[in-house]
Order: sequence, then C-alpha cells, then structure tokens
Amino acid sequence: MKKIEFNDLGAQYRHLKDDIDKGIAEVLSDCHFISGPQTVELEQELCKYTGRKYCISTSNGTDSLLMPLMAKGIGPGDAVFVPSFTFFATAEVASLLGATPVFCDVEEDTFNMDPKCLEKEVERVVKEGKLKPKAVIAVDLFGQPAAFPEIEPICKKYGLTLIEDAAQGFGGRIQDKKACSFGNFSATSFFPAKALGCYGDGGAVFTDDEEQAALLKSIRVHGKGSFKYENVRIGLNARLDTLQAAILLPKLRAFDAETEHRNWAAQRYSSQLKDKFQVPVVRDGYFSSFGYYTLKAESEEQRTKIMAALEAAGIPSIIYYPKPLHLQKVYVPLGYKEGDMPVSEKLCKTVFSLPMHGYITEDVIDYICKTLRNI
Repeated sequence: MKKIEFNDLGAQYRHLKDDIDKGIAEVLSDCHFISGPQTVELEQELCKYTGRKYCISTSNGTDSLLMPLMAKGIGPGDAVFVPSFTFFATAEVASLLGATPVFCDVEEDTFNMDPKCLEKEVERVVKEGKLKPKAVIAVDLFGQPAAFPEIEPICKKYGLTLIEDAAQGFGGRIQDKKACSFGNFSATSFFPAKALGCYGDGGAVFTDDEEQAALLKSIRVHGKGSFKYENVRIGLNARLDTLQAAILLPKLRAFDAETEHRNWAAQRYSSQLKDKFQVPVVRDGYFSSFGYYTLKAESEEQRTKIMAALEAAGIPSIIYYPKPLHLQKVYVPLGYKEGDMPVSEKLCKTVFSLPMHGYITEDVIDYICKTLRNI
C-alpha cells in the first residue's frame, strides 16, 4: 500500500487541478493580488452557503476571532468564556486584548463546550464581581457544531456576545442551520488542514448585523475610514490574498461532495471500530463535517501503545489536543489547577485522530481498522 497521508491535500489538488490552476493564472494575469474580484466573489458565495448576510474574509482564523472582540470593545477587566479543550487561539484572542479567558469544561461525548458548565462559570464570575462577563466563544470541534440551542439562551440571559468558532466546523449544521450562522458573529479558518482550506493562511468572519459588518471591514484594513489614508480606529492588516480566494472558490464548489465522502468514511470507520473503541458521537439533529475523526482510548498508556503500533504500520495519527488550555503555562497566573476541568483533562490523555479527508479510500480505511483491531 502506498504511503498513507493524514490529510491528502495532493489527492484533492489532482481532482480540482484544472480549476485551481485556472484561478491562480487569472490572478497572476490580472495582477490584482489584494482585494481582487475573486475575494468579493468568495465572500458572496460564503454568504450563500452559510445563510449569513455578511462575510468579511480575513488573513487567518485567529484574526477572524480577534476582530469581533475588537468590534465589541472587549478589553481589560472583561471575561470571555471559552472551552478548555480546543486550540490555543480561542483563548489567545481574549488575552491579546487584555481580557481574561474564563475556561469551561466540555461534554465527554461531543467534545464541545458544556452549557451547564458555561452557566456555572458565568454565575461564578458575576458573584465574584472582579470581571465583567462580556462574551462566549463556543467551538465547533472536529466538525460538529457546539450546543447552540442551549448556549444561546444563556448568552441572552446574561447579555453576552456569542461568537461561534467554526474553524473546524464549516459544513456542519444543526437541523437546517449551517455552521458559521450561529451567534452574533461566527469565525472560520481556511488553514490548509481544514476541511475547506486554502494554500496558506486565510479565514472569514460572518454576521447578520450591517453596522457590525462595516466595523469589521474597517478593522480589517488598519481601522480605515472613508478612504485608504483615513484611519478612524486601531485596526489590523487582516485581508485575505486574492490568490487564496481564487484557490478557495473551486474548493467551495466541491465542498459538499467532499463532506459527504468524509461522512461516509466516518461511518465506515465507526462500523468496524465501535465494538473496540469509543467512536465519535453526533447528536440527534446535528450533522458533522468530520474535519477530523477522533477516537478515545481507555487510558493514556493504551493510547501510547496504539499510536506506536499505528506508526509501525505506516499509519499517521495525531493528538488534538495533548494539554487543556487551563493548564497551559501561559495561564498559570489565572490560578487553575489539575482537576478543575476533569473532562477536558481526561480527553487530552485519551483522544487520538485518524487519517480523514475528502478522498480517503475504502482500502485505506479498512487497513487502518484492521490494524487497530489487531492491536
């Protein structure tokens, strides 16, 4: 068997090569490398796909999370509630503005923010009176949207801005409502490893609020006013390159077919592994885009053994994530300790992800499953 890729971007490129190459060539020919027509077209297509009114493309997923916080004036003395089991950027954007991330535990089956823990943490912060609760960033981890039907009422109850971190969730949905359409703002990433990824860094922010959309567009270009050299606020240099937009357009057109294939792959994995491992759970009424396929071992020791055996068989596997955010060194001053987020801490010791992409083949999945079952 040929080398197994964790995420075979080469297979996708070969499938979409003609359209991707044509798009790149058009940008090179026109020499409109920043804010070109392909960028505008991509934003329009993303609005159609997600059902949002406004899309502001950005230079990366982190800026996509940072910009809504900037638009809401969040800073020192403010609390931003985030899950502990996720990528660092979710909490980092709050810290960059001088706000304080307040960590919440996650649900053991979906890996997403636990609404009960969220409300408990909000009430604790209110009671302590040291910070002002301002925002919640709920993450769509591994492709499945967070529990927004439970999280949204909590945000309304306490007057909190809700931001959907859909960096991994693009293509997921709850009933007929797609990821990137929840909350006051939603943000996604087009990092190459994402289900919808470009060939560099990229991202997007979504909202249905016209005034906030205009503010985000200003923040994206150095706090621009009515023209390029009028600056009315502090902003960022956070524009998406036209080349990346041109690459994303054909990928977006192929995205639903690739998502369907990833779901087929997930079902094939689960059907062969469910009697031996804790396979991913997708809630009733939810749909996962399965950007990642993640299993749970029974213990850290068992995971180490499994991953070593996979490596010996030529099968790549990755741990997302080996350390919860509340125990990261940078957040030691916040005073969290081991045991504060037991589910997040347990997941960090037991989860591991298998190869998953829109072009993975039946024989690769069956080989991986056979290897796992024989360990």
